[in-house]
Amino acid sequence: MTRRKGEITRSDLHRKWPHHVALSADKVRGVKNSQIVWSFAQALSAAPRPYSLRRDDGEFVVFCFAKQEDAQAFCDRFGGEHLPGTRR
Repeated sequence: MTRRKGEITRSDLHRKWPHHVALSADKVRGVKNSQIVWSFAQALSAAPRPYSLRRDDGEFVVFCFAKQEDAQAFCDRFGGEHLPGTRR
């Protein structure tokens, strides 16, 4: 499989932004909700793109952060959950 030049891969996300917070996809759906979540994430050390995850019949959007304190602030603000296996 090839990738486009400059494209951020999943391994890039784990290496450069090691602190991952999962939000229910319902909290990010819709223009207004999306704008609120994205503007808060962009003010912190968030990666330029999240990734999606399905677990226990639920859909989640995972935001990645370079700093642990930013991940914690995001988690506290939106009721997210730290993913296991990421540095805390």
